Amino acid sequence: MRAIPLPDWRCLLALLLTVWLAGCGTPPAKPTTPGTGTRNSVGKLQVDSRDRQEVVLYALGLLDVGYQFGGGNPEAGLDCSGLVRFVYKNALDVELPHNAAEIARLARPLGDRASLQAGDLVFFNTSGKPYSHVGIYLGDGKFIHAPSSKGKVKVESMGLAYFASRYQGGATLFAAD
Repeated sequence: MRAIPLPDWRCLLALLLTVWLAGCGTPPAKPTTPGTGTRNSVGKLQVDSRDRQEVVLYALGLLDVGYQFGGGNPEAGLDCSGLVRFVYKNALDVELPHNAAEIARLARPLGDRASLQAGDLVFFNTSGKPYSHVGIYLGDGKFIHAPSSKGKVKVESMGLAYFASRYQGGATLFAAD
């Protein structure tokens, strides 16, 4: 009899995690019209706040994807707005522009850092232009982003001096609770 090789423990762990997360998922989001989504009374894009977990989990699945200026998919690489656009499109079927400042225009500004919730967006001035960088807030003072050339999608602390000094504010695409 020939022995059947056992799968690598990492594969088993990934499979178990996938099955477990599938059980924790929310119902699929209702598709939105590309570029519009649901808008509130002042024209800001908004999605169901129950979908925050989907955004965070999808974003974390992109850790270590390489940076590519103008990149909009994991195979070619992602830039900051490409990451946000890709996550919201694939997690919630919400179309966003591939430009941090334009995404900021569609989102509802939040008053202060204490108002940030998982899945919200955080904006920075990293190139001398307002809203030139965007990431997805994860909670506990952390966010995920595509940092720069030669970088990879990673989690950072908002408390790092570099980001703290360039922080321009948080905004949300989620409906007010």
